[in-house]
Formats: sequence, C-alpha cells, structure tokens
Amino acid sequence: MIKKANNITNDLKLVLASASPRREEILEKLNLKFTIVPSKINEENFAIDDPVELVKTLALEKAKSVSNLVEDALVIAADTVVVYDQKILGKPEDETAAKKMLELLSSNQHQVITGVAVLNSQSKESYVEYNLTNVKMTAMSEKEINSYVETGEPMDKAGSYAIQGYGGLFVEEIQGSYHSVMGLPIHQLAKLLDKFNYGIL
Repeated sequence: MIKKANNITNDLKLVLASASPRREEILEKLNLKFTIVPSKINEENFAIDDPVELVKTLALEKAKSVSNLVEDALVIAADTVVVYDQKILGKPEDETAAKKMLELLSSNQHQVITGVAVLNSQSKESYVEYNLTNVKMTAMSEKEINSYVETGEPMDKAGSYAIQGYGGLFVEEIQGSYHSVMGLPIHQLAKLLDKFNYGIL
C-alpha cells in the first residue's frame, strides 16, 4: 500500500494492456510501478467508421480482455489512430504503404486520436476518454521520406511516423497533447485513475 502526498491510497496494482514501448516509456517516466500484459484482441473484428468511437471501443475491449487475466488490478489500455482527410491511417502494411502515408501527410495537417481506458479487474467498473490532437507536418521531400522509411521506425506506427523519434523532425506544430500523439494522454489518464482513488502524485 502506497501513501501519496495528497492522501490518496493506492491499493490496486497497475497493469498496462499494451506491448507498446512508447506507452511503457510514458508510465516509467511517471515513476509508476506496473506490469505488462498485452491484449490479444483482433482489432480487425471492430468495423467502426467513426475514429473516436473506434479508439474508445478498442481501448475498452483491450482493457476487458486483459482484466480477465489479472486480479486486484487497474488495467490501463489505449488505442491510437491517425486521421487525414476523414480517412483513418493505420499501421503500414509495407514500406510502399508507409511512403504513401507520409506523402499524404507532407505539408498537411492531420488528427491523432487516442482512446484511453481504465478498468478495475475486481468490480469491472471502467471509464473511457479520448484525446484529439492536431498535427501539422512540414514538407517532406522524396529523399527524406525514403530515408525515414529505411530507418524502419514507421513500420509499426499509426500514420507511419513516431513523434518521439526521427518522425519528430517533420512535425512543424501540434495543437493538443504531445503524449497523446505518442499513444497515451497522461492528463486524461490521471483523471481516470483518480476516479478509482489512485493518485499518480
């Protein structure tokens, strides 16, 4: 049992329902103690056109699937999509797809939408939020796109870029949450954890 400065008592352990190194890194920087139990849901089974509903649904379903595997835990799950011209850009299937996505994003603004869910594995009580952040990309030359794809970084990223990596070289401006673009909006996560009387500070 950990006593926090604000008198909030953390009785439940934290479980991150994700294999994402970015989300793991974010939680580690908050000095949170947690275990990782990746969700195994098939995201292709959820044919939802609205990106906000999609990320909220997937985040909650990920949390639910992992909650059946752990006891006495608050399960944190998230899902992120990139939206350009009202079309959802997922993870690229190959380098050609990655290059096409980056060509679309070059010189343009797009939205990064992240859904985050926290679920109590004991009571099954859950809360879900989402964050929408606008991202403006600088102009990318064909050479820059090719060089970036050759690093391999875009291949497991929604929209084919990582703001915290080389992809940050092409991000001209963001309006919203940097951490949400990484994959986990920490300001909203803190609010959700607070609903379970779990304090980060």
